[in-house]
Amino acid sequence: MMKRKNMRGCVGLILVILGMITGCSVRYSFRDAVIPADVKTVKVGFVENRASYVNPQLSQKFFDKIQQKILGGTKLTRTNDDNADYVINSTVTRYDATQTVGVSAQQATTNRLTVSLHVLLKKNKSNETEEFDVSRSFDYSANLSLQQAEAQLLDEVVRTLSDDIFNRIFSNW
Repeated sequence: MMKRKNMRGCVGLILVILGMITGCSVRYSFRDAVIPADVKTVKVGFVENRASYVNPQLSQKFFDKIQQKILGGTKLTRTNDDNADYVINSTVTRYDATQTVGVSAQQATTNRLTVSLHVLLKKNKSNETEEFDVSRSFDYSANLSLQQAEAQLLDEVVRTLSDDIFNRIFSNW
């Protein structure tokens, strides 16, 4: 009999705590986009590729993924107008797979692909411009050629760096 009473008390306490937490106006999710109320439109410019090595698929994949991420994660409306509330332009500045990072028995075991983008964010409502860089490295087996590694890594490269760009612009990171 005593155990049920204690259990009811614990359940009641848990419900009170949950009610207090959900009643707070503090956001805990990392998925929430922080956008000023007056910002309604966005233009995503095509991603230029100025890296020394050019993967012909990279620009289009980045453009599509960044646009998809913004449209799926915000209530912004896409436009092609340069006077959009936010104008986002990106350039691939580095696409380099010349670094060996793992050696065993005096043979390369792991190579690294490093990809960097430079992003220019123009906020037309507040007449501000922000510039920043995102960069990530992706390791792959030295037994693979760059083309083989690209086939395996390209989707991860595009997703990860697009997420970084989104978070930097819309999550105040």
